[in-house]
Amino acid sequence: MGLRLDLFLFTIGILWGAVVSDLVLSKVDRRIDLRSQAVRIVSTLKVENEGSDLVSEVLLAFPDNRIKHLAYLAASPNEGKGKAKVSSNAYPVEAAQPKDVPPGLTFYSVSLPKGLGKGDSLTFDVLAVFTHTLQPFPEKITQADVQLLVFQESAHYLSPYQVKVQSLSVKLPDARIESYTRLENSKIHGSEIKYGPYENLPPFSYSPIVVHFESNEPFAVAHKLVREIEVSHWGNVQVTEHYDLVHGGAQSKGEFSRLDYQARPHVRGASAFRRLVARLPPRAHSVYYRDEIGNISTSHLWGDSKKTELEIEPRYPMFGGWKTAFTIGYGLPLHDFLFESEGKRLLNFSFGCPMNEVVIDTLIVKVVLPEGSRDISVSAPFPVKQWQEKKISHLDVDGRPVVVLEKTNVVPEHNQYFQVYYKFNSFAMLREPLMLISGFFFFFVACILYTHADLSISKSSASYLAKMQWDEVQAAVQQVQNIVNRCLTIHDKLEASLSDLSRTGDIQGCKAARKAADGSLKELIKELKPLLSFLQSSQQAAQILPKVEELVAKEKDLQERLMAKHGAVVDCYEKKYGGREIENRVAQQQQKITALRHEVDDLLEIIDEI
Repeated sequence: MGLRLDLFLFTIGILWGAVVSDLVLSKVDRRIDLRSQAVRIVSTLKVENEGSDLVSEVLLAFPDNRIKHLAYLAASPNEGKGKAKVSSNAYPVEAAQPKDVPPGLTFYSVSLPKGLGKGDSLTFDVLAVFTHTLQPFPEKITQADVQLLVFQESAHYLSPYQVKVQSLSVKLPDARIESYTRLENSKIHGSEIKYGPYENLPPFSYSPIVVHFESNEPFAVAHKLVREIEVSHWGNVQVTEHYDLVHGGAQSKGEFSRLDYQARPHVRGASAFRRLVARLPPRAHSVYYRDEIGNISTSHLWGDSKKTELEIEPRYPMFGGWKTAFTIGYGLPLHDFLFESEGKRLLNFSFGCPMNEVVIDTLIVKVVLPEGSRDISVSAPFPVKQWQEKKISHLDVDGRPVVVLEKTNVVPEHNQYFQVYYKFNSFAMLREPLMLISGFFFFFVACILYTHADLSISKSSASYLAKMQWDEVQAAVQQVQNIVNRCLTIHDKLEASLSDLSRTGDIQGCKAARKAADGSLKELIKELKPLLSFLQSSQQAAQILPKVEELVAKEKDLQERLMAKHGAVVDCYEKKYGGREIENRVAQQQQKITALRHEVDDLLEIIDEI
């Protein structure tokens, strides 16, 4: 398969030789970083023009099967520090479609700052970031297994130009390597694999390599992240972020043991992650972290004048394939992000996720502007899909304009600043205070009119008499409920006296507690009799009376069974029976007591609803 691919690319190189023969790559140095789930490839290219025509662009080639995983591509001047950074001096990179494009390849063009004449050369860096290119192998592992990944690439730089000298280094997270493709001039230095140098490579040279290595770095993937940035001209920017997160590494199989995990987390949970760090802007305040259940307390916040960091822990460690959803929110001072520019307001805010460990499949950023904003425009450092919506909030009339930006395949390199421009009349800020003042004014006027109006019903009317009778019934029912609740409290004291008996063996004290409870219950029963007589004689109580009578009967039955149980336990202690025998003697009674207690509680709730 590799030989057929080499022959295919060699044929492409012959066809393209006449087109790109003016340019050669005199030196290519590639560095592949596999220390996180996002694969970063930095290529330092030294381009020379050996032709006579002026050249203003350089073509970059990628296989089609890698394009869908290409998250970020940038070219910038070489600074000689060994790695490329996001720079304001970056060269423009655009998709290209040269004539007679070979099948299976996608091209991008890098526009050079000035054309290369005959004999001129230029060195620049190309940063390419790929997601979902590291494949777990095996695909499923147990809690005790480590995570192994497979990475495939070419040892030769795939380019439409001839390459005179090229080298490749692959940086791994750990020196534990299962296997790797051994080629000529390949060697290992600790956790780094080096290939080359290779000389005089023809266009589209390709030499496949495979690296199988251990990596237990966090594979946190946000299937969807929605960031809502709400601007208030009263001095605050409120940010709310909704995460739908999954561990995108090797799938977990078998049972999970929390005991083993807590005892040896680095051995019995090496492939899991349990915390993430969100790097928030400085002076962030009112920070919270919660999910559908509520606030999550396993979080730590610290910061200074330059940064604020929020360390969060999900409710459970995240193993391969496990999912979680949560929300973080925080407020920011408005003056740090909102400025004036050419008669417009300018919001300058970061686009990406504040957690560098997270790769995002779909990121939606919503910027909620104050009501009355107009002439809205957006400036982003990379292509995004955008549209506008409306959001109705408190005291809004027309709704607040919402700018929506969407991007797929987002990596930390996308965490750059974007700008939202809009016009806003400062007098519009007075709309909501005036609405509040007007609302309170009309409310107080209505209260004054209500207090001076005579809305009373005649005391001789049937409806008034019926209402008075129903109020008397409700008062009587409330007294019955109070008496029953007092009885239940005495029952709890009886149960507590048995617990004290089992702990201290004080039989006389237990008998005294029963005697006191018996006297109190008799007094309460006396209080119930006139209330029941009143309810039985009132027509308004016809609907609620059966439930009240049932409640009193159930409570009386509960009293009798509790007294019987209490007497049986005390008798057993006087006869010096063992604890197991005592439990057997009262087990059946205890079941009935528990059932009756539930029935009494249910009846109290039903009567409350009536």
